Amino acid sequence: MDAWEAVLAEAGDLVAATHTLPARSGREGTWPDLHPRLAAGFSELGLSHPWKHQEEAFNSITSRRHTVIATGTGSGKSLAAWAPLLNRLATARKATSLAEIGASPTVLYLAPTKALAADQHASLARIISACELDLVAGAVDGDATAEERRAARARADVIISNPDFLHFRMLAQHRQWTRLFKGLSAIVIDEFHSYRGMTAAHVALVVRRALRVAAHYGASPTLVFLSATAKDPAGAAATFLNIDAAEISLIDQDASRASGARVAIVCPMPETSTIRQAAGVAATLIDRGAATLVFSRSRAGTEAVAEEIRQVLEERHSPHCQAVESYRGGYLPEERRELERELRAGRLRGLASTNALELGIDISGLDAVVCAGWPGTHASFRQQLGRAGRAARPGIGILLTRDDPLDQHYAEHADTIFDEPLEAQVFNPHNPYILQGHLLAAAAELPLTELDAPLFGLDGTELFSEIAAGGLLIERGGAWRWNVALGIEPHSLIDLRSASGEIAIVEQGTGQVIGTVNSERADSTVHPGAIYVHRGRLFSIAELGETTAIATPAEGRVRTRALSSTAVEIMTIEAERSLVRGTLGYGQVTVASQVTGYDLLTDTGQFLAHEPLDMPMRELNTAGCWWTVPLAACSAAGLTPDILPGALHGLEHCAIGLLPLFATCDRWDIGGLSTAEHPQTGDPTIIVHDAIHGGSGCAEQGFLRIESWLQAAFERLSRCPCDTGCPACVQSPKCGNRNEPLSKTGALILAALMCDELGVSPRATAGGPEDG
Repeated sequence: MDAWEAVLAEAGDLVAATHTLPARSGREGTWPDLHPRLAAGFSELGLSHPWKHQEEAFNSITSRRHTVIATGTGSGKSLAAWAPLLNRLATARKATSLAEIGASPTVLYLAPTKALAADQHASLARIISACELDLVAGAVDGDATAEERRAARARADVIISNPDFLHFRMLAQHRQWTRLFKGLSAIVIDEFHSYRGMTAAHVALVVRRALRVAAHYGASPTLVFLSATAKDPAGAAATFLNIDAAEISLIDQDASRASGARVAIVCPMPETSTIRQAAGVAATLIDRGAATLVFSRSRAGTEAVAEEIRQVLEERHSPHCQAVESYRGGYLPEERRELERELRAGRLRGLASTNALELGIDISGLDAVVCAGWPGTHASFRQQLGRAGRAARPGIGILLTRDDPLDQHYAEHADTIFDEPLEAQVFNPHNPYILQGHLLAAAAELPLTELDAPLFGLDGTELFSEIAAGGLLIERGGAWRWNVALGIEPHSLIDLRSASGEIAIVEQGTGQVIGTVNSERADSTVHPGAIYVHRGRLFSIAELGETTAIATPAEGRVRTRALSSTAVEIMTIEAERSLVRGTLGYGQVTVASQVTGYDLLTDTGQFLAHEPLDMPMRELNTAGCWWTVPLAACSAAGLTPDILPGALHGLEHCAIGLLPLFATCDRWDIGGLSTAEHPQTGDPTIIVHDAIHGGSGCAEQGFLRIESWLQAAFERLSRCPCDTGCPACVQSPKCGNRNEPLSKTGALILAALMCDELGVSPRATAGGPEDG
């Protein structure tokens, strides 16, 4: 019995569906007008015949059009970008005029992770060497030495980096990088689909600032976006650059050869956690000789999956029980590099990872991928499946659906998983909480003028003057400069990855940094008493400060769950609809939240004790949508005062769990509140809000697609087989109130009532929300 058959046999009736991704023979094209050395090198590397989409990308980039290459995993997107750009650089070496020599072209490549940048650097170096090109590729990031940075500034034709280093170093010190910006011919944005929400907004503004600085030095670079297959990637790129989509060429017809894959969608195993179920599936695959990668949604889940796989393999007396590791963000750079080497060398037979290994790192040769829960988007799911089966034999993909509204939607509508992605890539570069910081950084790089306003999505200079009135900018002669008298560096005020930086987790006694955590989640994840897991080791957080959390080794198999209280105030109404009896609104809201304590749990979720905490109140100014139904209408539908709070709470949870069907987000990117009488609306109210300052656009998508959204919620509630509510319908893993109170029956009645208010029919047997 091979690995695929063994997994299906063990899953039995839990297999909801299987799907075969067919092999594809591929359609070849030709390289147009290659430099002789490039042609010879490509022949040596076996790249003489490109795929058709690579040829199309070559022509588009060579003609200096902004280009989006949105094809599948393993389709050669990187080569599609490097071929025309290396050709451009190699041809420029023939230049003889002083003007041409003085502005030798350069290329800037940006990766979302250091691991991907390092991988691309090694790949590009092999191509340059094989082609015997007189070109230098240099990799620089926050870990680079001063000498490596000096060498890149002085000699590199291609600089490989990330948006953070571009922001903090290259732009802040652009006069030291004059050679790069003066010759900047192209900027490559890799894994573009992975940018969303706040991070995408930040990176878009960093890239616009880079274009501004390049223009100052006389350059006008071509933008090349490398993306997984996604909904409207050209439109997302146009939003990213604040230009018309007609200015962008889209290459999205994948012509590469594919080995195909066999995919199984497996339902949750009764009374077994997804982590334990994933570990069992992975152990079976590993025992059958399949090198296996397990994707988990969280850092804690990744650690737990790796530990469980080792335990299952030990129970089965497998020789591979010590060949399983975990890989995630928060690890130190040297730890990640070591794991990548072990994986490529084949010494690891199993690896549990967050989406850090979803990206384009070259880890071919894997046989199977296990997704411990729906990864959030169709793009991510396809990228994760693409990690296996790149050789001649087809890969194996196993999606283990969790007890979660979104996962169960896909378990019931497995046929929709391989349709075109429904999600919109949602981000807002003009979010005022994000934009202002970038305007300050831009003013420090070069004085702002009226000509810069359109680049930042502004109609005029009013915002520049408002900031100057606050003393951060100085206006003189129609130009706005950073106020250097403040004695701070404006670039340091911006964190591209979060709104407020990271907390370093330090082991007490040794002083070793064992990990990091987003400071916005610190109160709920590394509060005093919290259990933190790092590579299988348990730590108890003794103290949480402004920049560090002190951890001490812990024993046993316990976990913690933070509890919190929340209030939401509607600040402005930007859009509103009157329903039959209620209202639907969208606007700006202020969320006040406070971690009030934590529960101590066994690793199986059994309650042990509760500990109160005195944590600070946090405020979040963001965007939200809300809907209300008058109390009289609720009462007439049978939602009496004892049921109504649980009904509202249950529908809130279900709706939040399903919003990712309509926006590129997951439930951790959004929050909510439900109340039987909101102090502002005076009625039973549900509010769903973005979880970042200024908003990410997810709540707005909910407002715009409310009919399909609530129809999907009614369907999930009506089809869930549980009696009183479960994680597949109304319970939420992130609820700060222990999922109390909840009423599944009440939530179903309320969802039907809301559908009636919206003038749409509830669907108990529909095939999923339409793409509207």
